[in-house]
Amino acid sequence: MSRKNALKEIREQLIERRGALRQALNGDDSLLRALSARQGGDAVDFALDCARGEISSQLAEVESRELSYIENALKQFDENTYGLCEACGARIPLARLQALPYATCCIECKIKAEQAGVEPEAVVDWSVILGQSEDFMFGQDLNIS
Repeated sequence: MSRKNALKEIREQLIERRGALRQALNGDDSLLRALSARQGGDAVDFALDCARGEISSQLAEVESRELSYIENALKQFDENTYGLCEACGARIPLARLQALPYATCCIECKIKAEQAGVEPEAVVDWSVILGQSEDFMFGQDLNIS
C-alpha cells in the first residue's frame, strides 16, 4: 500500500474515532449530570456516586485530550502538513502514524523531548531540545539591549 493510501486510511480512522469520542463525551456528560442530580441514599451510596463521578470525570478528561489531538491531526491533513515532524520537518514513519495517528513528531525528536522533560501538552521549544539556538532555527539575530 502506498503512503498516500495509508494516510487516507488513517484520516478516515481519525474521523471515525473523533465521532466515537464526541458521542462518549456526550454520554459521560449526561451521566455526570444524572449523578449529581440524584438525592438520598446512605454514606456508602454517596461514596460510590462520588467514585463513579471521579472515574467518569477522569475518562472524560482523557477522551477530551485525545479528541484535541485528533482535531489537530485533521487540521494538519487540511494544511498538508500531516505526517511531518513538527521539530525537524522529516517525514514521520508510516508505522508510527499507524500506531499513533495523531503523532506530531518522529521517534527521535519525541525521545529528545521526553529526555528534556517536556510535557506532552506543552508548547515545545525544539531549538533547546535539538541543541540549536533559536537564532539558527529562525534565522534571526539575537538582540539583548
